[in-house]
Amino acid sequence: MANTTFSGPVRSQNGFQTISVNSTTGTETVTGSFGFAMGTPAATGAGIEGTAAVYETSVARNNGIVTTSIMIDLTGLNSGGTAGDIIGKNGSGVAYIGRVTAANSGTVFGVRMTCYETPAGGDTDIDLYSATEGTGVEDTAITALAETQIINSGTLAVGSAVYGTDIAANQYLYLVGQGTSNATYTAGRLLIEIFGYDA
Repeated sequence: MANTTFSGPVRSQNGFQTISVNSTTGTETVTGSFGFAMGTPAATGAGIEGTAAVYETSVARNNGIVTTSIMIDLTGLNSGGTAGDIIGKNGSGVAYIGRVTAANSGTVFGVRMTCYETPAGGDTDIDLYSATEGTGVEDTAITALAETQIINSGTLAVGSAVYGTDIAANQYLYLVGQGTSNATYTAGRLLIEIFGYDA
């Protein structure tokens, strides 16, 4: 097959794939996928989007490695007045930030939470939890759910990057304040990255 050189942008509605071809059988195997999401972005609960309404997700696959990214602006969300309370929109329903499934995120082997804008107004010590239930609401204890702590962040500031390990499949994700500030966030942006592999 000949090589082709393009001088302008190469566009594809459904992304790009690299393949290998078995020389005996002719079977094609996808070895890489680039530039598009092969999976459904994480759905959010109604009680997690703040007044800034910035909640973006993407799912990308590359040679069997799956990266799920969730960027969330805390502005307008509330932290409860007790350590261990779920962060969310005051009185606006369930407050999970996404659900991890094997179909979308693969088998998870690592997690990273990076702070790009220091939280202000509410708690600055924000942990990431997973739970079997998607029913957790703001200002209630995460321990009321069947939960697992994924990331213990300590006090967050710009440049903070904290790591966690695996997340079981079919778990809902929650942000949990570990302070006693019952207040509304006026700032704070976090990027949560979930790393998995296709089994």
